[in-house]
Amino acid sequence: MSHDKKICVIGLGYVGLPVAVCFAKDAHVIGFDISDKRLDELKQGIDSTNEYTQEVLKGLDIHYTSDPAEITKADFYIVTVPTPINEAKQPDLSPLQSASEIVGLCLSQGDIVVYESTVYPGATEEYCAPILEEKSGLKSGRDFFIGYSPERINPGDKEHTFTEIKKVVSGQTDEICEIIAQVYGSIINAGIHKAPSIKVAEAAKVIENTQRDLNIALMNELSLIFEKMDIDTLDVLEAAGTKWNFLPFTPGLVGGHCIGVDPYYLTHKAAILGHTPQVILAGRNINDGMGKVIANRTIKEMNKNGHDSKNSVITILGLTFKEDIPDLRNSKVTDIIDELLSFDVNLQLHDPVADHATMKLLFHENIINFEDIKPANAIILAVSHQEYKKLDWSDIAALIDGEGVVFDVKGMMPRENVPENITLLRL
Repeated sequence: MSHDKKICVIGLGYVGLPVAVCFAKDAHVIGFDISDKRLDELKQGIDSTNEYTQEVLKGLDIHYTSDPAEITKADFYIVTVPTPINEAKQPDLSPLQSASEIVGLCLSQGDIVVYESTVYPGATEEYCAPILEEKSGLKSGRDFFIGYSPERINPGDKEHTFTEIKKVVSGQTDEICEIIAQVYGSIINAGIHKAPSIKVAEAAKVIENTQRDLNIALMNELSLIFEKMDIDTLDVLEAAGTKWNFLPFTPGLVGGHCIGVDPYYLTHKAAILGHTPQVILAGRNINDGMGKVIANRTIKEMNKNGHDSKNSVITILGLTFKEDIPDLRNSKVTDIIDELLSFDVNLQLHDPVADHATMKLLFHENIINFEDIKPANAIILAVSHQEYKKLDWSDIAALIDGEGVVFDVKGMMPRENVPENITLLRL
């Protein structure tokens, strides 16, 4: 399928850049972002998210800009800005508002605006469209049209890339939905699913991550129970996993911009409509508490070994929200750090892929080069970066001072041949 639309992507982060890159392989694309630093890097072919090489970026027809006046040439706008939550765990729609205001000022008759950002059902029509109308002076559904196509980008995943994931699309009318399907169909190999309404598409996105969140929450709760029973959770899951329909989820930290955030968009809207969600919020509560659990179990085990937590040394390997991803935003490793600091411990923090300047800004003097790590009383293997997967027990033992504790959050290390001086903990 081909199309004749002039495409502009608003927001060039983990979601927007792959969208822009894929469309720019066949046509000119305008890439808009408010961060001049990000734009300058991309112009040089540098992608700080590590998704694309310089070679790929240099060969694309993308005009990078932070000037709203330069996006008026487009007639098909794709909005891919973040939709975070605030400290009260309520949706923060300010990036969506800003993006809608910018696009609204640029709209012309017949333009289409497609939102990809995760929102609660109804947000595109009830929240975004009125902003577009106000700024443009045009009428939604008559002068310009809106659609919703939920992003399914999985950062760091080289197999399930943008073009290889089935794309859900929706539009204000059947005709607009068909146009949006054609535009995305020109680059998506995995096929297009036309949702019957914008609300259905919004709801589909928000429950994809809610389902995953709840499945991980169940595993985390099981790990809390089995720990009290002195049973290894991963042993149990391995045994249960021999049944054909047992789902392969494991316990762990749930951070990032999707799984740990999206359910709050659904629960927010549900509460407004008079329904108090119980299962979804219970799962969120369990997952949000796992950082504290890891920290407290580590301290407890150290105390058992005769180490007073005060002034002890604990090394944490891995700080980002996900393996082999440089992003530190909304990483739940910070929950482990915050809890450990309440015990007056000395921390050594290391991450091989996170931006060093950002780490220094967040964690100050605790950041250390791997070769400078001093032997510690405990090590928390928090993120399964490829670099850490190369370590064997002798490498880990060299980082322990005498007898110590190793908390293997992601189950990276083999349970066989654990050195005698190490107590191994897992979720």
